[in-house]
Amino acid sequence: MRLLFLTQTYPRFDGDTSGPFIRDLARHLVAGGDRVTVLTPHAEAVERAWNDDGVAVRSFRYAPERFEAIGYSRSLDADETMKRAALAVAPAYFFGALRAALAELRRARRRGRPYDLLQAHWVVPNGLVAAALPRFATGGVRIAVGLHGSDVFLAEKPGFRQTVGTALRRVGVLTGCSPELVDRVCALGFDRDRSRVIPYGVDGALFRPAGSEAEKVRAAAWRQRLGVPSEAPLLLSVGRMATKKGYQVLLERLEVLMRRAPEAHLVFAGAGDRLEEFRAKASPWSARVHFPGAVLRDTLPDLYRAADVFFLPAVHDPKGNVDGLPNVLLEGMASGLPVVATAISGIPLAIEDREHGRLVVEGDADAFVDALLDVLSDAERARAMGRRGRLRTESELSWPAVASRYRQAYELALTAP
Repeated sequence: MRLLFLTQTYPRFDGDTSGPFIRDLARHLVAGGDRVTVLTPHAEAVERAWNDDGVAVRSFRYAPERFEAIGYSRSLDADETMKRAALAVAPAYFFGALRAALAELRRARRRGRPYDLLQAHWVVPNGLVAAALPRFATGGVRIAVGLHGSDVFLAEKPGFRQTVGTALRRVGVLTGCSPELVDRVCALGFDRDRSRVIPYGVDGALFRPAGSEAEKVRAAAWRQRLGVPSEAPLLLSVGRMATKKGYQVLLERLEVLMRRAPEAHLVFAGAGDRLEEFRAKASPWSARVHFPGAVLRDTLPDLYRAADVFFLPAVHDPKGNVDGLPNVLLEGMASGLPVVATAISGIPLAIEDREHGRLVVEGDADAFVDALLDVLSDAERARAMGRRGRLRTESELSWPAVASRYRQAYELALTAP
């Protein structure tokens, strides 16, 4: 197939953590024989066009650089509300993306190589852009919309709800990484039979347990950098410091965890709007609770290898926003770590309670602490959970397997009336 991706986030440089799952999907579709072009907005350090391992990437302008505020994790405040700068420039983004998509579709038709399908990642804003493309000018290209999390919470807002419902009439297939996200958007007016729940994949060659001596040395270096003794249990989480990650839930019972696991160290890796708040809340235990900030993707594998347990107490935030299936959970699994998380959204698609780790009820801080302590109480059982998680990523959650499922969904879109 000839596929055109429209996204507001795509990795800008090696190690960038902005939208790596979009790049991984595109690359593995190309590896399977498809041709993929990606349209992504301009931002600082984003080139006009480049070849990304077989994926043709083109950026488009929609505002002067100092006003660019859409995408690359810049649009939402703690993932709860649209930032004023993003709201102000949203109309310019809409028309800039519309022009870019229309120009690319026309260019392909003139060259005699029209696109078969346009995949709009995030129903808001890009699904709205795709649905607004004039039919007469698109050459009958079919539309797929991919749901990823925050876009669903925006789609349900009164200002977007009706517009999204209308836009969905142009969509041939809806994909989402969790049943909840898909169900919530189908409730706005989409045929559930033309939707597909497809979990993300993970690069098992990049994220894997330490094998070589060099990998072990780099993992040990992370512990030294953070001040974690070599034999101390290290509990790791990676993610934006945003409400829906649920870190505030665990921090409310941090004293209990620190007391009941006196040797344990916790690492919260990531940047975000609530970082300083969370750091201040954990300050009484600053010798054992670490906030290294944002970690580049090319150094993440060694941080996972330094850990013993991965955790994520994800929640629905007060506005209803929730992650679909956080990539970091899959990266932890692929790295051979037992995972402790909440049983919400797409997380149970990847993790089975007591098989790959522990799943607990959303928002129950005491249950989450108990689950962490349960995993820490038996090191051999924890390692066995980690091994089973690694095997699951290899058999079911590899990117080639996931790309094949997306290809099947695209074929469904091509048969849409």
